[in-house]
Amino acid sequence: MKRYLQRYGSMMRFNHWIMVLLFGLAGFSGLALFHPSLFFLNNLFGGPQWTRILHPYMGVGVFIAFLFMFFALAKDNLFGPRDMEWINKSSDMLKGNKAAMPPAGKYNAGQKGVFWVMAICLLLLLVTGLLFWQQWFADSVPIPLQRAAVVIHAISAFIISLVVVMHIYAALWVKGTVRAMTQGTVSAGWAKQNHYLWYKKVTGQGADKR
Repeated sequence: MKRYLQRYGSMMRFNHWIMVLLFGLAGFSGLALFHPSLFFLNNLFGGPQWTRILHPYMGVGVFIAFLFMFFALAKDNLFGPRDMEWINKSSDMLKGNKAAMPPAGKYNAGQKGVFWVMAICLLLLLVTGLLFWQQWFADSVPIPLQRAAVVIHAISAFIISLVVVMHIYAALWVKGTVRAMTQGTVSAGWAKQNHYLWYKKVTGQGADKR
C-alpha cells in the first residue's frame, strides 16, 4: 500500500484553481482585444463591450490570487546554493535521467524560476494594465506612457503564457505531480525521487535546505 505525504492544504488548492480559472478568462479576453483575427473570442464574454469591461477585473483577480500564493510560498522558492548545481544538470532532466539530478527541496530550481518569472510578469501586467485602464486611470496618464504600457503589457502576457504552458507540461510529464493540486498529497516514492530534501524534512529525517 502506497504511503502519501501532504503537500498542499485545501485553501492553497482552492486558491490555485481560482487563479487558473481567472488566468484562463483573462488570457482569452486579452487575446480577443489583442488582434482582429481573435475578435471571435469576444463571444465568450457577451460581446466586445463586456470583454473590455471584464478583462481588467479578471486580471486584478489573478494578481490577488497569486499574492496569496506568493506570501505562502516565497520562502520555499528562494534560491539556494544547491540550485545552481540543479541548473547545471538540467540537461540530464530533459533527457529523462533523473538519477543524475542533485537532491531538491520542496521546489527545484526550475520550479523556482517559474515562480519568480510569474511574480515579475504579474506585477508588470498589473502596473501597466492600470496605466491604460480606460474606466478608471487612463484619463490621467499621458498617451506616450499608455502606449509604452500596452507594449510592456503584451510582452509580459506573452512571457507568462509560455511559462504557464511549461508549468502545465512539467506537471503532466512528471507522473504523480497533478495529484498534489487535486488531492493535496503525493506518494512517498514521488517525493523521494523528485524532492528528496523535502521528503527528508516531512518524514523527520532531516532539514530542507531549499
